[in-house]
Amino acid sequence: MSDDAKKSSLSRSSFILGSGTLVSRALGFVKTIILAQTLGVVGGAGADSFAVANQLPSSIYVIIAGGVLTATLVPAIVKSALHTDGGVAYINKLMTIALVVLLAVTLAATLAAPWLVALFAATWSSQQLALASAFAYWCLPQIFFYGLYTVLGEVLNARGSFGPFTWAPVLNNVVALLGVIAFMIVFGVDTGGERAVVDWTPGMVTLLAGTATLGVAAQAFILIFFWRRLGLGFRPDFLWRGVGLRETGRVAGWTFGIVLVTQLGGIIETNVVALASGVGASVFTLATAWLIFMLPHSIIAVSMGTVYFTRMSEHAAQKKMAEVEADTSEALRNIGLLIVWAAVGMVCVAYPLSTLFAGQEFSDVSSLGSLIQILIIGLPAFCALYVIFRVFLALGQARVLFNLTLLQVGLFCLLALGSSQLPLDVVTQGVAGSLVVSILCQAIVAYVLLRRRLPGLDTRRLRATGIRSYVAGGVAALAGLLAGAVLGAYSEDGFALASVIGALVAMVCIGLVVTIIYVLVLGLFRTPELGAVVRLVRMRVGR
Repeated sequence: MSDDAKKSSLSRSSFILGSGTLVSRALGFVKTIILAQTLGVVGGAGADSFAVANQLPSSIYVIIAGGVLTATLVPAIVKSALHTDGGVAYINKLMTIALVVLLAVTLAATLAAPWLVALFAATWSSQQLALASAFAYWCLPQIFFYGLYTVLGEVLNARGSFGPFTWAPVLNNVVALLGVIAFMIVFGVDTGGERAVVDWTPGMVTLLAGTATLGVAAQAFILIFFWRRLGLGFRPDFLWRGVGLRETGRVAGWTFGIVLVTQLGGIIETNVVALASGVGASVFTLATAWLIFMLPHSIIAVSMGTVYFTRMSEHAAQKKMAEVEADTSEALRNIGLLIVWAAVGMVCVAYPLSTLFAGQEFSDVSSLGSLIQILIIGLPAFCALYVIFRVFLALGQARVLFNLTLLQVGLFCLLALGSSQLPLDVVTQGVAGSLVVSILCQAIVAYVLLRRRLPGLDTRRLRATGIRSYVAGGVAALAGLLAGAVLGAYSEDGFALASVIGALVAMVCIGLVVTIIYVLVLGLFRTPELGAVVRLVRMRVGR
């Protein structure tokens, strides 16, 4: 395939992934806005209880999707395609192992729900722990369905079918959104978070958490239809020897270590943030800010990076290191250029955006808005790590990822524990800052190690693009913050915070200012990647 054909295929696949992620995230945003308005985004003990329970399977899914399953499935399936049967036997064995492990983990976690909740929120009262445990019994089965979705989807990705994996979450969000709307209609709205823990009934818990799990199940099962369209099937195979699973197991072993280390960081994070439950920004507030943080990461980094990762795996399997270096450089430059723009825009619109979730109470808006701004500072480094980690996975260097994770989690835990000594109304902001600092340090070390393993990496172009994007981002940020101040985005009685309409108008205006200034400055620098990005956007919008 020619270079132009490869670029066209990459652009087409990235657009399919990005558009599906955009629709899914938009629905997720609407769902979270309604949920925040219904339960109270700041100060609601019931909302924090649901957030802790619903984060248990979600956090495991993120780890599995970004670590154990992704580390094994994509590179292994790409290599297995060289087998005489086209990889069918390998997929059956790998699927069987994955399903057995998922069932065992899901069953064990569900049975241990009260202990898991207590582990993540040790300082809560017995009543709040009981409510969170009730939510957890309904939420923890999501582990299996998230894992099933990942297994089915990664096999589709490895076979070149990228669309279903990124569009399936749309169904999840539709089902969950209908559940939240039903809850709001049946049980009413509590924007101020005043509903006491003891006021939650079994029916309320079942409707809210049950529909959340039903959505995840639908997201997984819809992929079976696309498997059949590609002629794929599955027959359980418990004879796991003879097809090279030992190498895959070594990679999975290191990534399982990453799971354990990351979980330790998650336990400390949630425990520290939970100290502020019922007082100020706490678990649900941080989860909402993290959802907003993940929006540009998912739309840009994940949609583009998933396609790059498959291509990197193919080149690594064929020992074409020059192509791996070229893929890595291209991914970091193109994704980075868009991510810096997105980060600047999110920082500038954080307060108006927060009114959609927290209402017009300025203290709640400022709590959520400040969390968003703190987290977004680490977005470029976080997305760069996403690419770098997948390069190491393609190269089979899972041990390096374990050491990098150990560094990041260790530093974060020290800083987060220090944040626990802050006043309760700013504890969560301290934890967010700790997370950003640890991610920045991890990204620096990861890049140094990457250069050692890819000596032919075009660091000059990477450095030039990075400098241009950050200078352009700095100028655009000043312009965006000034526009926000003019529109009253930082004052209690300002136009941007007075109503939903005002917030939306302000976000559009600020976003336009940031975009225009960012593009103009990049144009003055004659940034090569800018032309490629503009051509891609114009082509897709035209279609």
